[in-house]
Amino acid sequence: MLSTPGIPERARVRLADQVHASLLRAGRPDQAVRASRSALRRIGNRRLRADLLMRQVGAELEAGTPPTLPAAVSAELAFADSLLAKGNVRAAANSVQTVHRQLFHRRLQFDRMSSPLADDAAGFLAQWHASATVKALSAPRGRSGVAGPAPSGRPLRLLIATYGNHGFLNLIRRHFEQLPDVEVRFLDPGEDGIHVPLLNNSRAMIEHILSGRSTFGDRVEEWLGPQVEWADVVFVDWCAALAVLFTMVDPGSTRVVVRLHSFEAFAHWPHLVDFSRVDDVIFVSDHLRDLSVAAIPALTSAGSRLHAISNAMDLSSYRRAKHPDARFTLAVVGIKAVAKDPGWAVQVLRHLRAYDDRYRLALYGHDLNADASPDARRFWDELLAEIADLEAAGAVVRMGQTDDMPEAFREVGVIVSSSVRESFHCALVEGAASGAVPVVRDWPFFAGWAASARSLFPADWVVDSPAEAAERIRSLTATEEVWREAGEAAATHAVATWDWEIVKHQFDEVVYGMAVAAPGGGPSSAK
Repeated sequence: MLSTPGIPERARVRLADQVHASLLRAGRPDQAVRASRSALRRIGNRRLRADLLMRQVGAELEAGTPPTLPAAVSAELAFADSLLAKGNVRAAANSVQTVHRQLFHRRLQFDRMSSPLADDAAGFLAQWHASATVKALSAPRGRSGVAGPAPSGRPLRLLIATYGNHGFLNLIRRHFEQLPDVEVRFLDPGEDGIHVPLLNNSRAMIEHILSGRSTFGDRVEEWLGPQVEWADVVFVDWCAALAVLFTMVDPGSTRVVVRLHSFEAFAHWPHLVDFSRVDDVIFVSDHLRDLSVAAIPALTSAGSRLHAISNAMDLSSYRRAKHPDARFTLAVVGIKAVAKDPGWAVQVLRHLRAYDDRYRLALYGHDLNADASPDARRFWDELLAEIADLEAAGAVVRMGQTDDMPEAFREVGVIVSSSVRESFHCALVEGAASGAVPVVRDWPFFAGWAASARSLFPADWVVDSPAEAAERIRSLTATEEVWREAGEAAATHAVATWDWEIVKHQFDEVVYGMAVAAPGGGPSSAK
């Protein structure tokens, strides 16, 4: 029917959509893709072809990584490039936005046990980076001056900026506010709300970058320009929308520091940042730096200095006496993301309870928002079914959000990192600092890389399987004495390695401009 001559192209497209959807519903995705390719050969209109492919990508998301995605990305980006060549910036921006919504879709990158970007960042984003329009987005615009050294004769002026989520900044901000030779300003556009619409308009950002000038850009300049002009150093936390806006402003001689945590590596925002205007990029771990460099070529081409500095944590506050019965309590802290995969810890618990039913698992944190996507719903429903019998027996307890984790950790004997990916995993380190025995899954997203959980933590903390985790726990909780000795060793290592009193000097070096890092330092390995 798809090859019947005389059918108008729009009708042919509707028919192709119907056939594709029908085959997907029947559980025949390979046939759906073949039918789609057959239909495309008979559709000459490039706009109709690209639209059809993008719709089919959306339908295929339900079954996994869409097999139509490469063809859809290629078609839409070719359309964007042709539009940009004709000077139609607005339409080109729309096409780029259509593509990045699919490439960085949460169902692909966040709500599943794997990510195509993490599996092969360079390959997955090859078409994206080959596009003339995307190249224009990441082209260096440079700056009118050279970033200057810390001033003499007056305090260094430091602007700390973030859009919400202050938790990772509190110690850093407090530290610099207490230094006599630093004058600090703090900017969070969410606190007054006036400029939030600028942060929520990625299409306008893309249009401005492609055109070089816009009313939108003028508004950003009017807002952030005076802030940048005042500062000697701008520290932007999270390499997301606010970082994009700051690099739309010529920094002149002001040094710009951006910190990239984790989600940004799987998002489109860093691809809009002008890294020629960023002097230093901070990552919270080596493996996150490696992934980011593989996904974002501008990190290495623009000459930014790349640093791996762990999160700011007051670990000494976790050194509190354990409750007597804590030895048999495992904990996972943070379960509101699919990537946390608490089901892995449940498997560990089942191994342990086959040996000793005193072991229990405490799950701390808000429940996952199961309505975020069909994948999140499926994951959460499966987890609840998996723990139903254990919850009924009191062996799994969902503790909810806890504001005082140092106190909560007094009841925890083993801290488990069950995640498929982590940028650093503060909760694991905080648990170790409390004297809980750490057990770290070799995070699958990074397993086998030169920088991974195995290079971040002591070798004996990291395991390959639930069975190996259970064996480590059994051996280190065999007696009260063994457990306490293992916990004390973990606490000593955690505090000596990652406590704020150690880490703060690395932030000082970056802010004062003393840190040495290879410009555009590449990844330590490929997977």
